[in-house]
Amino acid sequence: RALPLPGCCGRFRERRWQQRGRADPAEPPLSYPGDAMAAAFKKAAKAGQREHRERGQPRFRRHLGLLEKKEDYKRRANDYHKKQNVLRALRKKALEKNPDEFYFKMTRVQLQDGVHVIKQPKEEVTQEQLKVMRTQDLKYVEMKRVAEAKKIERMKSELHLLDAQGKQSNKHVFFFDTKKEVQEFDVATHLNTFPELVDRVYNRPTIETLQKETVKGATQPAHLKKLAQQRKHQYSLLKQRIEREKKMFVITQKIQARKDLLDKTYKVKVKKETVNSPAVYKFKFQRKR
Repeated sequence: RALPLPGCCGRFRERRWQQRGRADPAEPPLSYPGDAMAAAFKKAAKAGQREHRERGQPRFRRHLGLLEKKEDYKRRANDYHKKQNVLRALRKKALEKNPDEFYFKMTRVQLQDGVHVIKQPKEEVTQEQLKVMRTQDLKYVEMKRVAEAKKIERMKSELHLLDAQGKQSNKHVFFFDTKKEVQEFDVATHLNTFPELVDRVYNRPTIETLQKETVKGATQPAHLKKLAQQRKHQYSLLKQRIEREKKMFVITQKIQARKDLLDKTYKVKVKKETVNSPAVYKFKFQRKR
């Protein structure tokens, strides 16, 4: 067989590709219908072949449970080695520990039932406050707070807070000259009213007023009970609005404090931030021109 000369390599290669049916070596090889048919027959032959299953646990060893496969063994082995590595690292750390070692975290850690518990710092900002401060503007929060304050004033003017729960009980002191008058003292007789009306904080008419004028309003027990429930509901709504207004006031103060911190003036923190109050800073005095 004669070897081609160095200068004729390109011509020999081109002739070889032409003999194979391709004019350009960059063209993809020709595909024949027989190749696709062979692949289809090969795939169809696999559908009817025997299904190879993993061997199960023998009948005489069925009391031991399922037969462990390699995947189960690897999972169990990896878990075992992981635990051994942790124990080895802890053992090494205990051996190499310095008895005179100290770091400041030791002052905030306590040992409870063999477990180190770190003292959690007091919460400065609740999640609700943080969400409002990130999503809402100062003017919007202040507008909502003013609206709540107006609703509170309107409800207070309607309810008067006469028999609200938690209200400090008023005291009525009577003065007498002798001890005999103190022993014979009767509140209903002194106030000139019926004993059933003595415990009332408001709307306590005298006997003469009841004799002269007719009773106005509800007198039936069922109606009075319903009115008492409605009054109690109104007081609970008023309490919720007062708490909401306080929360909004705290949020506005915290937003304003964060805006004030953008100033480049030297400042010192005087009081830490809490859930119910913003942080207090003392700014360096600068004389304005």
